[in-house]
Amino acid sequence: MSTTTEITAPGAAEPAPAAGSGRSGRPGRVRRRGERSRTATALTHGALITASLVAVFPIAWLIFLSLGPDKDDYLHPGRILGKWGFDNYSFVLQHTSFFTWFGNTCLVAFATSVIGVGIAATTGYAVSRMRFPGYRKFMWVLLVTQMFPIAVLIVPMYTILGDLGLIDTYGGLVLVYCTTAVPYCAWLLKGYFDTIPFEIDEAGRVDGLSPLGTFWRLILPLARPGLAVAAFYTCLTAWGEVAFANTFMLDDQKYTLAVGLSSFISEHDSQWNYMAATAVLIAIPVSLVFYVVQKHLVTGLTAGAAKS
Repeated sequence: MSTTTEITAPGAAEPAPAAGSGRSGRPGRVRRRGERSRTATALTHGALITASLVAVFPIAWLIFLSLGPDKDDYLHPGRILGKWGFDNYSFVLQHTSFFTWFGNTCLVAFATSVIGVGIAATTGYAVSRMRFPGYRKFMWVLLVTQMFPIAVLIVPMYTILGDLGLIDTYGGLVLVYCTTAVPYCAWLLKGYFDTIPFEIDEAGRVDGLSPLGTFWRLILPLARPGLAVAAFYTCLTAWGEVAFANTFMLDDQKYTLAVGLSSFISEHDSQWNYMAATAVLIAIPVSLVFYVVQKHLVTGLTAGAAKS
């Protein structure tokens, strides 16, 4: 019986082991595509947990301070645990003009959203569909207006509103807020209108609709997610703005919530406990609205990001 011996030439590479086998010849675990190692997974989860704690901590700290009955409890937060309560909230709701501020803020925010989104929608649609001379430069001009800080804009705006007799009026404040919200919303809605097929406009013209009729009856219903994002951004901007409202609104009965919040701080006294409670009350309505419309906001942001 003959024995066959395999001869390997000097310097030749040895046969590679079978895929999935280790040194002992036992098959190893093959990692699937997209699957991460345990170390990478642990590091990712650790980073996400740390980022979540960093984001949640200021909110939790604000709520904790709002439960302290004394204005200096923020200096000794450990004392709050033994005497916490809701007296600050009762004082703000019963002994301040909180509900007046709330009504003023709702009025200004609603008017700013309706007027600002209306102007931004028509602007974004015109630039998306119509090719008039300088339409590209026009959008860049809108973007440039967002580069100026508020400190630079307050003085000329105050002069303009004073000449128009709009100082200490809701209309003047809404007009100022629209000047800051319209450029961003126009860019946002222009990108969203670009995702809507142009054939819809052509179908509207075939049916005898004017450009305005096509925009109102066909385009706007399809752009609801984008309009929801723009409206929420505009409302949120008007809801928490301080500098313009504190400068242009002189009557304390016309204060918005943000200006009323700053009234707890004076030159000689700072009532941080009432300020913290008021801040929590201000954040509750916006948080509820965001929770209700969050699905529409995500849809509008992702759809508008397809084209710009």
